[in-house]
Amino acid sequence: MRDPASRKRPAGKDAAPRAWQRMLSGRRLDLLDPSPLDVEIEDIAHGLSRVARWNGQTLGPHIFSVAQHSLLVEKIAGELDPAIGRAERLFMLLHDAPEYVIGDMISPFKAVIGDAYKSVENRILGAILLRFSLPATPSPTVLKLSKQADRAAAFFEAVNLAGFTRGEAERIFGRPAISPQAFTDDIAPAAIEATQARFLARFHAIDQG
Repeated sequence: MRDPASRKRPAGKDAAPRAWQRMLSGRRLDLLDPSPLDVEIEDIAHGLSRVARWNGQTLGPHIFSVAQHSLLVEKIAGELDPAIGRAERLFMLLHDAPEYVIGDMISPFKAVIGDAYKSVENRILGAILLRFSLPATPSPTVLKLSKQADRAAAFFEAVNLAGFTRGEAERIFGRPAISPQAFTDDIAPAAIEATQARFLARFHAIDQG
């Protein structure tokens, strides 16, 4: 009779560790070799709306999610440059989309880890961009606008939600070139289901616009 314990033994030392994530859609995304065919916007919206910015250290009864941050960045980018079109707006909305798989790691910890995290993040982002017919490598102009909008969003979040003083936020993120008044509602933490629906709706509005 076969020893029952043998069924519980781990695979041999030569067995490759699992490097894929099962999605609720049924897709299986390989983290080391991600395929655009395994990327679904519903999985992205589901994941990002459940990933907390600032490691959850924010005010309010709900988390401030990466999905909310992404919506805020796209809105700020549109205010900074109203002429941007579909491709640019989709990139702004999806700039942090890899975090639906790998989570949101705060910048100080990314600095500790080094290039390993960034390498995986870039591979996943490339697959996501290709899935939605966007250039795998955005232009310097798009990247510059994304960075500017991202830092402005981080400044507003830091001061309004994460307990930073304005002085601290300015030293870390710089002073935004835009007023926060137009984004008051966007900085308020919201329920997961509402954020997920909002993210999906905005994606489809841009994609089909």
